[in-house]
Amino acid sequence: MRENRGVLDQTFQTPLPIDLIAVGVGSLQGALFAAGFKRIDLLGVAIIGIASGIGGGFLRDILLGVTPAAFSDNLYLVVATLAAFVGMLLPRLLQKVDPVITVLDALSIGMFGAIGTTKALAMGMPVVPALFIGTVSAVGGGVLRDVMLNIPIALMHVGSLYAVASLVGVSILALLLALGVPVVAASIVCVAVTAVLRLLAVRFGWSLPEQRALSRIQLRRQRQVEQVIEEALTTGAITLPLDLADLADLADDDDFGAAGAGAGEAARHRSTAPSPEVRPDPLWDMRPGPGEDPKECPPEERRD
Repeated sequence: MRENRGVLDQTFQTPLPIDLIAVGVGSLQGALFAAGFKRIDLLGVAIIGIASGIGGGFLRDILLGVTPAAFSDNLYLVVATLAAFVGMLLPRLLQKVDPVITVLDALSIGMFGAIGTTKALAMGMPVVPALFIGTVSAVGGGVLRDVMLNIPIALMHVGSLYAVASLVGVSILALLLALGVPVVAASIVCVAVTAVLRLLAVRFGWSLPEQRALSRIQLRRQRQVEQVIEEALTTGAITLPLDLADLADLADDDDFGAAGAGAGEAARHRSTAPSPEVRPDPLWDMRPGPGEDPKECPPEERRD
């Protein structure tokens, strides 16, 4: 492993009371979240709250191959347990102070990110893996909570910036350390940047774009064409809300071809649907028959 002792020779250490407050806030939020689920007993809510509070630091120390900090002092588990029970028993009261909890949570992910990054750098990890360790330390509690509740991991879905805020903060931390800024000062900047970015994302609803948004226009066109096909199969009337250029683009799309095949399958199952009324061209019978010259026909008999 490449050494980084020249970059960092100490870690960012927070006082124990501040560290315990961060753990307690994480456990509080985890218990509040779990209390909203049915068929989870008191013990289950408490366990999920504890995992949310100490999960980030636990994953950090496991990845670094050291004894988890939560197992090095009795107070970590005691505070996490008490905070989990408070969040479970007083949900309505805590909802009234939700802005305060949100601010404390934003500060806690900044602190966990700074602690994890500086600890990884001090152990000789390269910069990029250290940034990964710091981000995992900040968001690991929420990931464990979602895994234990058997729900989609919020980190993987569209929502307010959480991991991104931590990643930006620890990246600025690593940059400042490379420029020779003291560890404490750089870590304070990391916490401030992470907290501000997280709070702004919550306030204004910032989030990364959904991957489906990259093809949203194409999907909208496909749905319109499918609607036209369904309308034609049921009423026999065809309306074209799309431009011909849009239809030409969709004709080259594999998904559109699959949609057309699905519509054809639906048509085969519509045996009871009335057939569309066919109205022949009224000028059809006025055309000259085979072997007739329209120029030789008298005006009153001319079919042209």
